[in-house]
Amino acid sequence: MRSYVAVLGALDHNCLWLRAAIFHYSDTLLVAVPDVAAIDRNRILSAANRYLKEHPVTITAYSTPRSSGGRHDYFSEGDYWWPDPKNPGGPYIQRDGFSNPDNFSEHRRALIRLSLQVPALTAAWKITRDKRYARHAIRHLRAWFLDPATLMNPSLQYAQAIHGRTTGRGTGIIDTVHLVEVVRAASVLEDSQQIEPRDLDGLRRWCVDYLAWMITSENGKQERDAKNNHGTCWVAQVAEFARFTENHTATSFCRTRFQEVLVPNQVADDGSFPLELRRTKPYGYCLFNLDVMATVCQILSTPSENLFRFVLPDGRGFAKAIAYMLPYIANKNAWPHRHDVEHWNNWPVRQPSLVFAGIALGRTDCFLIWRRLNPDPSVPEIIRNYPIRQPLLWM
Repeated sequence: MRSYVAVLGALDHNCLWLRAAIFHYSDTLLVAVPDVAAIDRNRILSAANRYLKEHPVTITAYSTPRSSGGRHDYFSEGDYWWPDPKNPGGPYIQRDGFSNPDNFSEHRRALIRLSLQVPALTAAWKITRDKRYARHAIRHLRAWFLDPATLMNPSLQYAQAIHGRTTGRGTGIIDTVHLVEVVRAASVLEDSQQIEPRDLDGLRRWCVDYLAWMITSENGKQERDAKNNHGTCWVAQVAEFARFTENHTATSFCRTRFQEVLVPNQVADDGSFPLELRRTKPYGYCLFNLDVMATVCQILSTPSENLFRFVLPDGRGFAKAIAYMLPYIANKNAWPHRHDVEHWNNWPVRQPSLVFAGIALGRTDCFLIWRRLNPDPSVPEIIRNYPIRQPLLWM
């Protein structure tokens, strides 16, 4: 077993954004690891200082008569469903890839706002150890998951409803992929000594209840069995909630599902995602699925089982998927498939798959590309499909 220290000078002319690290892989040269705290310090503190001024606002602040649920039930409507011009008062019809701006989105916007605020505040605490950031993050967590007056119920029974067709669908569970990094932040906040044990217990109870609903409900089972990025998002959520609640059975299930379902059913021989390439936004969906699959690997990998390096007998695995997409992240103009019908010009951003895979697979080229991409997109559709924004919390 040999250890190697990377020579950084050949990788970056000023070396300020890389730090040396030592890996202990037999006969394997070390790759430099980005100093995420140094790279992201200014952006994290800038965002966190803004968020210190923002009070918690949960789904209970918004309502619509179109929801079949109550005040504490999350509600959203399917993005790509529109009124039928031939039957304006009848059931909506689908226009895949085109988001209907008139659908109810306030609960989703509130959830995404939470997913921006809490991780940034937590990352700011991790960098500075300033307790103000931790305390404010915890205020948001209490409002969303503990306060009886403002909490969100632990189910998505009424998510992605379709007017005239259904009051909620399993596909709606993808909306809470934005809770994955919130839960990761809650784990980091345990070390801040600002969160009361009873509050931490309450957060875990909420996650236990939501995890049970995701696993046992019909909507949850439908989403689990989805063959594209929806199925990947189900595994990512269950894996992180199971880690937080120490549900080892669910963790084992997710690890097996990655190996026996996600990779075999989603990754082609060349490393592409055929089910995403069929969509009207193939580039964006491939990036999204790659990011979520990388998050699954990040959550579930252990020192003895690195899922980033898992391969089927025919060679398919995450490593082949990142190898397929990397040239097109580096140069989008080389993309050989059709362009997305919306937001083609807004991708790529600082995809978390690059930094996760860079570390796990020892690929400095991933870091170099990640470093030059935009970490803070402002387009709502891009933010919606970019749920991991604070890699510092995952290091």
